[in-house]
Amino acid sequence: MKLTMPHYDKAAVLVVGDVMLDRYWHGGTSRISPEAPVPVVRVDQIEDRPGGAANVALNIAALGAKAVLVGVTGEDEAAESLADSLRGAGVATHFQRIENQPTIVKLRVMSRHQQLLRMDFEEPFQTDAEALTRQVEQLLDQVKVLVLSDYGKGALQNHQALIKAARERGIPVLADPKGKDFSIYRGASLITPNLSEFELIVGRCEDEAELVSRGARLMRELDLGALLVTRGEHGMTLLRPDHAPLHLPARAREVFDVTGAGDTVISTLAASIAAGEELPQAVALANLAAGIVVGKLGTAAISTPELRRAVQREEGSERGVLSLEQLLLATEDARAHGEKIVFTNGCFDILHAGHVTYLEQARAQGDRLIVAINDDASVSRLKGPGRPINAVDRRMAVLAGLGAVDWVVSFSEDTPERLLKQVQPDVLVKGGDYGIDQVVGSDIVLAYGGEVRVLGLVENSSTTAIVEKIRSR
Repeated sequence: MKLTMPHYDKAAVLVVGDVMLDRYWHGGTSRISPEAPVPVVRVDQIEDRPGGAANVALNIAALGAKAVLVGVTGEDEAAESLADSLRGAGVATHFQRIENQPTIVKLRVMSRHQQLLRMDFEEPFQTDAEALTRQVEQLLDQVKVLVLSDYGKGALQNHQALIKAARERGIPVLADPKGKDFSIYRGASLITPNLSEFELIVGRCEDEAELVSRGARLMRELDLGALLVTRGEHGMTLLRPDHAPLHLPARAREVFDVTGAGDTVISTLAASIAAGEELPQAVALANLAAGIVVGKLGTAAISTPELRRAVQREEGSERGVLSLEQLLLATEDARAHGEKIVFTNGCFDILHAGHVTYLEQARAQGDRLIVAINDDASVSRLKGPGRPINAVDRRMAVLAGLGAVDWVVSFSEDTPERLLKQVQPDVLVKGGDYGIDQVVGSDIVLAYGGEVRVLGLVENSSTTAIVEKIRSR
């Protein structure tokens, strides 16, 4: 299955469910309380993050999609903190605020990246289900996917009315289910229970065959479009009527904190489907996203550059020959990760020791090296008839095989000035005996605050000399 990054900017998702505030008190601890055998934490930082359905909406917005959130809160400081955080991230919020009831808050006391204590402040909400349904119906025409983010806290009372309203408009409904009764999700396009939640409904599954057969029965009973069972370190299993099961292995390199991983899965699924991806590709993207988020502390959103880099790694395209469009995306990701981009250019017709040494020196000027090479027609114009010796695709393949080179791209003009204007590298490097003002494109790079560096070349190494020597024999 080939993965590509969806156009999340074309996606719009409505999330309805239980919003909550994840609050973190951070501090050091170096002693035990004299009052009881517990550590004393000196709190020096308080951090608020959207949780539950709010975290789903935040993840969708972080991917670049339009996120709309409907939920229930109190009339209190926690609700204001939630609304401010979400609006700042670009999430359109529609809260049903209930007086004299607290917004759900999960307070975690942290020290040295370890959770010492969690305190929950919550009461079941007395939601006005009909008013919430009307509000959702008014918003459905603005979106392409509806997500029911159900934590069993009382915001979702009328599941069937919401599913019916979306299906009448041809809008897929994705549900992250909770509780012992999955019949409330009847008719959903997809539900995403974890293995424990799934087995609570269908009974313990001794192996994958039993999981598949019981999942198929559940889909028939509830008229589900699909079922995705998330299985922790065993990955995910996607079941669809009349399709073979799709088993995806876990992608986490290191599991640090599983908090919010389910939110990441359904948000990536929803945004990907809303962007036009088929379900298997959307599930594969969600699997990659989950592998990223469990390496972070607490509820956390992943960004488009993070997911794109994971896709590139998965497809083996993190390095190598790129088109201009791919290069611009790669450099955007590199900058998002704080990497310094170096650019050099040339014909590189016959690669020799001088080239290799020069490219290693160029790579040492930053974190990522772009090598832009003249295409065949421009080499002929610059070097004369009979050149290049090697066609552009072969020259690019050889350069891409060097450890010092990250990305190779070709250009058709005699100079790389157009490329420089679009890529805007941090450092422009040229080899030879030049002044900086003599380097082609130096004025472009210096104008936007970049650097230009001239490196020496290895003596007695010249492609032209090599060609002349071969021809003289």
